Amino acid sequence: MWLIARRSFAEGWVRLVATLLAAVFSIGLIAGSLQFTMRAQEAVSGSDASEYARTDVLVTGGTTDPDDVYAAPDGHVALKDVAGRPGVAAAAGDALVPVTASGRDGETIVPPAGAGTTLRPWTPEPGLNPYHLESGRAPAADGEVAVTRHVARAGELGTGDPLRVMLPRQSREMKIVGIVTVEGRSAVARGDLVLAPPETVRKAAGLPEGTWQGVWVKAAPGVDAARLSNDLARDLRGKDVTVRAADGVRDAQSATLQAEGVSIGGAIGMLASVSVFVGLFVVANTFGTLVRQRTRRLALLSAIGATPRQIKRLIKFEALALGVVASIGGVLVGYPVSALLTRLFARDGFDITAADAQFGWIALAVPAGAGILVTQIAAWRAARKAARISPMQALRAASSDTAGRRWPRLLGALAVFACAWIFFGSVFALRYEEPPGPERTIGTAMLILMGSMTTVAALAVLAPFFVGPLGGLVGRVGTAVSGEAGRLARATITRSPRRVSSAASSLMLGVALVSTTALMVLSVGARFDAAGKEVMRAEHAIAATGMTSAGPAPLPRDLADAAAAAPGVSHAVALTVTDAKLVSPAPKSPYGDDDPAPLYLMVSGVDQEALPSVLDLGGGLRPLRTGEIGLTSTVMKAQKLRKGQRIIVRGGAGKVALTVAGAYHDPSHLFADQALVSSATMDRLDPDAATQAILVRGGTEDGLTRAVAGVPGVEVLDRSGYIDTASSAMTKGMTVIYGFIGMSLVLALFGMATTVSMSVGERTREFGLLGAVGATAAQIRSIVRWEAATVVLLGGLLGIGTALGTVFLMHVATGSTFLSLDPPWWLFVAVIAGAAAVTLATSALPARRAADVPVLEAARAG
Repeated sequence: MWLIARRSFAEGWVRLVATLLAAVFSIGLIAGSLQFTMRAQEAVSGSDASEYARTDVLVTGGTTDPDDVYAAPDGHVALKDVAGRPGVAAAAGDALVPVTASGRDGETIVPPAGAGTTLRPWTPEPGLNPYHLESGRAPAADGEVAVTRHVARAGELGTGDPLRVMLPRQSREMKIVGIVTVEGRSAVARGDLVLAPPETVRKAAGLPEGTWQGVWVKAAPGVDAARLSNDLARDLRGKDVTVRAADGVRDAQSATLQAEGVSIGGAIGMLASVSVFVGLFVVANTFGTLVRQRTRRLALLSAIGATPRQIKRLIKFEALALGVVASIGGVLVGYPVSALLTRLFARDGFDITAADAQFGWIALAVPAGAGILVTQIAAWRAARKAARISPMQALRAASSDTAGRRWPRLLGALAVFACAWIFFGSVFALRYEEPPGPERTIGTAMLILMGSMTTVAALAVLAPFFVGPLGGLVGRVGTAVSGEAGRLARATITRSPRRVSSAASSLMLGVALVSTTALMVLSVGARFDAAGKEVMRAEHAIAATGMTSAGPAPLPRDLADAAAAAPGVSHAVALTVTDAKLVSPAPKSPYGDDDPAPLYLMVSGVDQEALPSVLDLGGGLRPLRTGEIGLTSTVMKAQKLRKGQRIIVRGGAGKVALTVAGAYHDPSHLFADQALVSSATMDRLDPDAATQAILVRGGTEDGLTRAVAGVPGVEVLDRSGYIDTASSAMTKGMTVIYGFIGMSLVLALFGMATTVSMSVGERTREFGLLGAVGATAAQIRSIVRWEAATVVLLGGLLGIGTALGTVFLMHVATGSTFLSLDPPWWLFVAVIAGAAAVTLATSALPARRAADVPVLEAARAG
């Protein structure tokens, strides 16, 4: 059998190479998706270095949010109240100011793994200072900073370089004098750090002299940290402070990172599963086609004495050899695939380069094992069928096949469709567990997408049943157009349904991916554009060019004053945003849970006097006074709130009591998605609230551009431009989704091209004999083209039907107007034209070769 296998490899090397390449690219996509998922999870959960590494006790002013380990305290504490107490060896003040830093090229430096960038004081006490200088020195004068290594690497910066820092209220240019690491890491659990002299940070935080948001405490030698914490809590009982052991804070940060890592890994894993499915589909389809083409040769081996067991072993050996080589190549291809996905993810504001490429056994063995397993499964099914075929059946199979037995194929399709209901059924569980909102909508859409892709596999099993009717239709058109060539094409199509359906299945998968993505993007984009123009009255908006994990990079609030000074400007309003936790009344679960999850409202702040000039919000909400809040009707209904009710929310400055002024509606979800307050109330909630945009009424684009020219990383946009930018932020993460789908599409089309080329190559004898009985080269090429037309028709109709059904299910399950089934007519024309172009292009060269096959070579191929 070894000699037979070697002869088989030597004679069919072209088909084997084509199958091998398809398998390498498929396993490469699987490996790249897995490595990317693991790298993202490692970037989130692995950044567990803490700035509190040398701190024993933390004394913070006021209280902190117990549900947010990274929340800033809402009060302040005097350093003198802590320093010098018994058991305290050293104490240092601390404050957190959220900032955005720009690199050498002016682009925003994206913090690692969805974290943030904060301005913190350089700790002068050696016993408390966790920062290790990799180069340079400590900042000493105002305007000097040290940065964590990730900032320097991501921004391509070094000591001596200027660093543009966007503070909440102003923009400053500082000088980098040092680059640091923390516990050997390039960033901390909170993200990137910009370290400045203590007084610089205190003033930026707006704290009174001598006070800080918190104080780091080092216990004296021989003093237990837990006992010191209890002593300080007792001694400071009359003051509004919170005393905690630092190791408890570090443990809480680590636990939060681990949970976020699992969550991020799971979300990306759901995206990657689409690519994994496509890869497995292509491997199984191409290898199954390869074995099916050799039915006649394998059956003739049994005629000369080979047993069914030997034939099975031969096919499994070939599959093992192919799977091993493809797995090795695929794992290597996976690393550039992972690097590409990493760059795409960074464009959406989620940088995972803090984690290195993964070389563990999971990253290497799982994709390799998947490739070998799939080829073995494909070989097992093909080997069983090949071993049962007699030589006489093989002679007939050389020129024809059937759609297969009906009931086994129907039962197989039903089994695959039942697997799709694993995803469809999960939609009901998600709707029960998650409250209405973007997270539930996105999760529901992804589950339906994966269920629909699984349904594609069920349709692929049933595809041979559709070949006959469609082949007859194409054949009649071909007969009318091409005469005898069309009649012959009809005969070859209807005689070989499995051959045609194999190529159509890969095309169907590609068309389904493209059409579903296009329908979703067009629907969401059209809705954002229409609703955004309905709400936005301002002619221009000033926004940041960079992205963070939370959306567009924030702007300095004083930019509104610069814009207001531009000629012709009547209003320039800062649109600020912060998250505020609903404290009282307690959040209500839509399902009556006793312990509902914390509810964080996205609160937007706008000058109420200028609001009607820049925004037109629905609902007839009157101008808000200080201490009032407007809520969307969705939030009021979900939380059972009423007009005039007093609520308490926790913002960056602590708990604030507000009165519900009424309900409003932002159909665009771009400007005030959940809650609205006045600028004065926003200062009470969070003085450091991020400025999302400056909305401008009047003026010209050129005049505004000159007014903000001194601030890098900002741009002036017209109404349509800002709506596009804001909607892109709302759909952040789509770039990497496009990357997954794009690579999956390329792989599906490559699998289709391989299958088409192999199906033409297997008919060398048939085409040569047609030439011997008088068929011209043009007629043979015409036969191949009409068969390709059947592939386009079958794959296109099933793929478009799957896409329409997918988007319809998304609309029904989510109830979102952003996912509506209103496709433009040109979309289907473009998809079918693209499918036809790809199919004809992939069949052109095989058709030309088939037309030039000599009769003697065709006889030998038989």
